[in-house]
Amino acid sequence: MVRRQVAGKEPTEASALGAAVAGVEDPRLFHTIGALGLLRALEPGSGVTGVTVAIPRSGHSGQQELVVRIAEAVAGAGAPPADVRFVEMTAEEESELAARIQELGLGGRPPQGALAGAGQRPDGQHGSAGPTPRPNPFADKASPTRVLAIGSGKGGVGKSSVTVNLAVSLAKAGHSVGLLDADVYGFSVPSMLGVVDAPTMLGPLLVPPVAFGVRVMSMGFFVPEEQAVIWRGPMLHKALEQFLVDVHWGAPDFLLIDLPPGTGDVSLSISQFLPRAELIVVTTPQAAAGRVAQRAAVMARQLRLPVRGVVENMSGFVADDGTRYDLFGAGGGQQLADELGVGLLAQIPLVAALRSGGDIGVPIVVSEPEGAAALIFQALAKKVVELGPSRVYRSELSVH
Repeated sequence: MVRRQVAGKEPTEASALGAAVAGVEDPRLFHTIGALGLLRALEPGSGVTGVTVAIPRSGHSGQQELVVRIAEAVAGAGAPPADVRFVEMTAEEESELAARIQELGLGGRPPQGALAGAGQRPDGQHGSAGPTPRPNPFADKASPTRVLAIGSGKGGVGKSSVTVNLAVSLAKAGHSVGLLDADVYGFSVPSMLGVVDAPTMLGPLLVPPVAFGVRVMSMGFFVPEEQAVIWRGPMLHKALEQFLVDVHWGAPDFLLIDLPPGTGDVSLSISQFLPRAELIVVTTPQAAAGRVAQRAAVMARQLRLPVRGVVENMSGFVADDGTRYDLFGAGGGQQLADELGVGLLAQIPLVAALRSGGDIGVPIVVSEPEGAAALIFQALAKKVVELGPSRVYRSELSVH
């Protein structure tokens, strides 16, 4: 593992500067650089404080943020300004780091097989696909993460737009958030969030990129956007499993799952991997859309996944003169919520900026934070938090 030095010798716990720098949390690995063993050297000087940090060979998408954090820690310790330098890790060091992350308890277990199963990874490489038991941190009753599956009965209702803007709204409210794009055939989350960084490979471990405070994983990182994913159920099942257990999510407060429309294989797999998931149903005001969305809710209940509420998207268009036009009808969201016995959590208006934000990779809650739609998403995030988890596990009540 990487060693850290201060002026040619190991820093002691009594060293305020050493402790301050070692205590800086890596913005992508969610542990301190001291605990991860990434601090290569710390060299106090009269004019600058030299800090050398090891990073993966594939790069570090949070490099600039890490520089800022280290500079703040050095200044807080009363030392001269920081001069931060980065050195690439060796393959052996990357594997050791992946193992260390696992030991610290917030990462996935390194995979033994191929990412997508069936002998083929999404990047086209081949490897062993034999099943290997791995721990799923989100299935653990002690997990602090609330899992929110966002589903719809059919496509075209803006489910992904709702998922992305809800995720960013939760992050802006101060929560740590992960977003898994489980719409394997129709992945769109990376482009809607404007993600340009690929996941970082740490030996066999994947570290998700971050956009607007949201950790993101999607099949879109592994196949060209114009390429179709043509897989049978078992391959989808394997890919989703590895996106949960082989990705270093870092125990976020919320993990949002953008489900594909309908009631197919992916929803069944998610219910198996994430038994603590809660479903939020997205529909439009159109009565026909609500009837189709109801099937997704019925499936969830058959799988013992609680339905927490309904979000009505494309709820109405308000012209510049204030006139409201119900282009997709009215009342469908409330009717569905009443039939399911849950609350109507939000009615998202039909605004062009919501669509264009997804096209350019800047969600409306970022581009127009004071706009009507953004304020509704902020209120939706607050409602989701106030709802609380559907199941509360208390360790003191466990049967031994």
